[in-house]
Amino acid sequence: MQRRIGVVGLGYVGMPLALAFAKKFPKTVGFDINEEKVKAYKAGIDVTKEGHEQDLKETSLIFTSKAEDLRECNFYVVGVPTPIDSQKRPDLSPLEGACRILAPCLAKGDIIVFESTVYPSVTEDICGGWLEKLSGLKCGVDFKLGYSPERINPGDKNHTLTKIKKIVSGQDAETLDIVADTYGRIIEVGVYRASSIKVAESAKVIENTQRDLNIALMNELAIIFDLMDINSKEVFDAAATKWNFIRFAPGLVGGHCIGVDPFYLTTKAEELGYSPQVILAGRRINDNMGKFVAQKVVKLLAQSGAKILNAKVGVLGLTFKENVADLRNSRVPDIVEELKDFGVNPIVNDAYSDSKSAMKEYGIVLSDLSEFKDLDALVFAVPHELYMKLPKEQIFKMLKPNGVFVDVKSVFSSTDVPSSIKYWSL
Repeated sequence: MQRRIGVVGLGYVGMPLALAFAKKFPKTVGFDINEEKVKAYKAGIDVTKEGHEQDLKETSLIFTSKAEDLRECNFYVVGVPTPIDSQKRPDLSPLEGACRILAPCLAKGDIIVFESTVYPSVTEDICGGWLEKLSGLKCGVDFKLGYSPERINPGDKNHTLTKIKKIVSGQDAETLDIVADTYGRIIEVGVYRASSIKVAESAKVIENTQRDLNIALMNELAIIFDLMDINSKEVFDAAATKWNFIRFAPGLVGGHCIGVDPFYLTTKAEELGYSPQVILAGRRINDNMGKFVAQKVVKLLAQSGAKILNAKVGVLGLTFKENVADLRNSRVPDIVEELKDFGVNPIVNDAYSDSKSAMKEYGIVLSDLSEFKDLDALVFAVPHELYMKLPKEQIFKMLKPNGVFVDVKSVFSSTDVPSSIKYWSL
């Protein structure tokens, strides 16, 4: 049977997948409920700002926001977000919405592969149940499920979709063969066949949990070394000379993966009667780093003799990481809010995001770089490439002669900074 691919959700995960599939399967359909996003893609505009403009102009991909356009497909890939709610518990409503869209389109023999991060059992027990109930078809008999966890790294131009080994899984051997073959057509470095869907789900959720914990350790060490007045980067540089030291850097942990995925695992563990200790401890450390940075700014302002009330502090960068436009779960707003609580007047600029998105997501008004002058302090929060290309003299001229420069990701050296400016890095 000829495979006709339908990709549901055209964000950071779904868009590169849909483009890649369209190169091998010309009748691929890319669906998203956001009509404005679909219009932009049709016009060759990459709303993810991940550099897909040329591919968008050349692709045979069919963009649509109409669910009926998916009916001719027989192999579906779901790449919708899986966020957490205000109580930091899994929010599966986007997955449920995707299932409601897909169910009327399903026919016997169809395969649905989920890429969204979930805790083990969600694909078969929950998503399979939704699809079965809504379609009237029997899961595992009339239609089959697969799971292939996304491994997209926004802003990374080296580890792109086709160059990252893909985990694949299926409800049975036959389904696994089809899923592996389909993904094998687009993944240059090959696929890894997991023994079950639950194993694949588990592998995904621990990838980011492990990274979260490693960063949490570095953040805790950075806090301890700061109390000792020791530069943490110099410590890590020294320790890294040993062959088996694993290098991670302290920083703000945000985004739609690392700061979210651990809660999917801990929630399931708690449902089973186990209270996770290490994972949640790491989450608490990382979630509080924005406040820690802001409090350090205030202390440094006080030490420099500046008045705290109405001090003018510039914050460069708002997105969750460098060189991406994604604002989701950024921890930079924590810095902004904590500074406001101290009576400080923060102004924010971001080289990739836009004012409309910043206002919608966080109620933050973005300022033009021309407003970054006579600052009492400057927080270099996100080292976007566009900022790094600025002459260092231009950056330091934003500050008053005795200002404070806070380098969150330690991309500068103390020797880069004029002696009159108080420098601190995490």
